[in-house]
Order: sequence, then C-alpha cells, then structure tokens
Amino acid sequence: MTTTRPSTRRTRKPAVAAVPAARIEKAGSFPAPDRDPHPKRGRLGWLRVIEGLDPVTHHQDIMRITAGYEFPWDYQRSLEFALFRTYCVPTISDLLARTGEFEKRPQKRYDDTSLLMAELIEHGYDSDRGRESLRNINRMHGMYTIDNDDMLYVLSTFIYDPLDWIDRYGWRRLHPNERLASFHFYRQVGIRMGIKDIPESFQEFHRFKTEYERTKFVYSDSNNKIGTYTLRLFESWYPSVLRPVVASAVYALIDEQMATAFGFEQGSPRSRAIAESALRARSALVRLLPKRRASVSAKNPQNRTYPGYPVGYRPRDLGVGHH
Repeated sequence: MTTTRPSTRRTRKPAVAAVPAARIEKAGSFPAPDRDPHPKRGRLGWLRVIEGLDPVTHHQDIMRITAGYEFPWDYQRSLEFALFRTYCVPTISDLLARTGEFEKRPQKRYDDTSLLMAELIEHGYDSDRGRESLRNINRMHGMYTIDNDDMLYVLSTFIYDPLDWIDRYGWRRLHPNERLASFHFYRQVGIRMGIKDIPESFQEFHRFKTEYERTKFVYSDSNNKIGTYTLRLFESWYPSVLRPVVASAVYALIDEQMATAFGFEQGSPRSRAIAESALRARSALVRLLPKRRASVSAKNPQNRTYPGYPVGYRPRDLGVGHH
C-alpha cells in the first residue's frame, strides 16, 4: 500500500529544534575582512600574509585569502562534495525530498547555497551583504523544523571537507592558521544562524562530525533520490558525451560509507586512481601560475542561475521564494 507524505509547509515551531538545556551562545565581534589585502613577494606571498595573522581574531581575513585567492576552485569543488555528503543522512535528505526543490530546481538550489556562503566569505558575516545573506539563510531554514544536530553536522562539513580536499589535492599544504580560521569562521556563522551547542574546539567539533557520520549514515530511499538528483546535476555541467565519465569520477571520489548510504555503486580503484591523478596534475599546473591578485569567491561570471553575479544582485534575491 502506498502512503502519501504530508506536505511540507511553514511551521511556527523553532527552525532549529534543540534540547532545552542547549547552550545558546552570543555572537563574537571580530574585524571585518580586509577588502584590499596585499600579498608578500613570491608565489607563496599570500601564505606569508596568513602566517602573520591570528586565526582566532582575524579568521575572516584568512578565510577570504584561502577561499578567494589561494584555492577558489578547490573550495568550490569541496563544498559541492560537502553538501553531497550531507545527503547521506536520512533526516536531511527526507526534508529535502519533501520540499521538492531538488527535483524541480536543483541548479538554483545549488547556486543559492554556494552564493550565500561566498557572500559571507567575501564580505564578512557582519557586513551589510553578510547580514542580508544570514537573514535569507535563516528565513529559509525557518520554514521547517530542523534538528539541531543535523544543522551542526552540515556546519561541520563546511569546515572539514574543504580542509580534507585541499590536503589531498591542493597545490600546497594548508597552514595551521588556515585550518583554525575555518573553524572559527564557521563557528561564528553557526552562532548567527541560531545553532546551539557548537563545540568550542577544532578537535571537539571534528570528533562530533566523525561520530555523527558513524551513527547517522545509513541507506534510505530519500538519500538515493536526492543523491541521484545531485549526480544528474553534476553531469549536466558537461557535454553529454562526458557524462558517464563524470558519474564514474563521482563514484570514485566518494568513500564506501557514502556509497552505501546512497545505494550507489562503489567506484573502482582504477577510476579512483585516474580521478585523483587528474586532480593532482591540475594542482601541479596551478603551482606554476603566478599568485592571484583578486578574490574570485563571489564573482563567478560563469554562474548558471545568475549570470554575471554579483552585478545587479543582492543576497536577498537568492533562495526559496525567489524563482
């Protein structure tokens, strides 16, 4: 017998459902990112700047340099896989399936998330555009009741998945300041999103992420459904003749835990070796290029949903309710 799921609708319940004793933390006040930073001499000029910045107080500067100047392509790819990873959790994928957004407008949903995060990195979370982005994010989340641990987990993937990706495929090693800055940056973003009980240390939050994945990554039909929509979206970015290659690369780059939770085939060792060799070859070429002089974290002219963004757009134009 087939049962009909209840429709997803606006609720008056809190957006983030947490236990009554959850710790509600006040947002800290930190310097906005420098809008016109200057690198030191040489290919590692930006790294030399990062070495001299405090990752606690100047995490916004470090994040903007790392994501906008040093590793913009890697950050984009790693956040794609970070979001993909969150769909291995049935409570997350089930909510996404019920909204219908991934089925009807997968590219727009992807672009909205990517651009709102880029706004926070490029302009700072307490800038006019940053506050506008956070209001939009909170408005969209406020339409549904979401478990606090699920929100915590998604936040953790934004910290650790890009670090893991760059460790494997980046053109240089990350500096410890970059790792800590990512934690402090997204922790402050999470506080401004109303997420409760955010761990207070880099190591503690990483332990939460690892344990959450160990217990919550299980197969469900909604995982498979959202995972398949996302895979088709990745394929759509390339000519049709390359789509089987794209699918093969995705299967190769996801781990066994993800493949099981999605009900996807396991990528072959040969496909994984080819994909990783291609990524490392790209990094070897990037290492030979001159350092980037302008941030590109929020200025992608090839944006598929909003061509030419951010010219003529505001963060409030993005998200659910704006088609």
